[in-house]
Amino acid sequence: MSGETIEVVHEGADIVGESPMWHPIEKRLYWVDTRRPALHRLESDGSVRSWAMPNNIGSYVFRRGGGIVAGLKQGFSTIDLDTGAVDLILDPEPDLPENRLNDGRCDRRGRYWCGSRDPGDTNAGGSLYRLDGGFHCERMDTGFIVSNGMAFSPDDRTLIFGDSRGETMWRYDFDLDAGTLSNKRVFLDTRHLPWRIDGATFDAEGYYWAALIGDSSIGRFDPEGRLVCIIRLPVTHPTMCNFGGPNLETLFVTSGTVFLNPAQRAQQPLAGALFAIHDLGVRGVAEPLFAG
Repeated sequence: MSGETIEVVHEGADIVGESPMWHPIEKRLYWVDTRRPALHRLESDGSVRSWAMPNNIGSYVFRRGGGIVAGLKQGFSTIDLDTGAVDLILDPEPDLPENRLNDGRCDRRGRYWCGSRDPGDTNAGGSLYRLDGGFHCERMDTGFIVSNGMAFSPDDRTLIFGDSRGETMWRYDFDLDAGTLSNKRVFLDTRHLPWRIDGATFDAEGYYWAALIGDSSIGRFDPEGRLVCIIRLPVTHPTMCNFGGPNLETLFVTSGTVFLNPAQRAQQPLAGALFAIHDLGVRGVAEPLFAG
């Protein structure tokens, strides 16, 4: 993949940009800043519309009936894009008030899977939750420091999900009909590498794409977890990648400024920007809609 081109879509200087998501019906791109909490949408004229959030937003999914369900520090919440109202559905961890919801995705039965994290970088107090369309929530796994890297394979048989600070991404067998996980095993161990896995996605060929935070790059991994391609970016900390565009052939990438000191920030004027990588020769899979 040596013919790709990189475009700066929006120089937004997000503190921690995350979750670029292409709306399959609206045909518009959304993303968030988790630390200056806001939901952003790229309009057709290149402008950006933003909705301020009441607290940290980690991820979100689009609803079949319109609007959004998001994972915030306060818990699972609905977002009304017409009024800007953010209403709590439920807090899955009322006994852990400092935890917050982080990375998450929707499966193709319309369930929202979302991991939580501790505010620090050492306590494995995070868990993986499944929120059903009727707003029933169930804990599916636990023991994560910073939940990250979530993506469902295009054949709906595999979930990749893990712990960026724990330096491990796990592969689960996924039963789409039952909404259950089994056979957890290591997909990627990054303890010996100069980067960690942040946000990720699958392409239609079943390869896993991930933001390699700390290494100025996006990596493509084969189904066995072997790194087969690296794409370099002009920022040290890309945070998530996801396919979008009319034919799902563009890889959108968010980034952040949070880990940069003032000198590094001056050297990276594009840190926190939204990027688009074109001409990859592969395409993604449409985002499912939440059933509730």
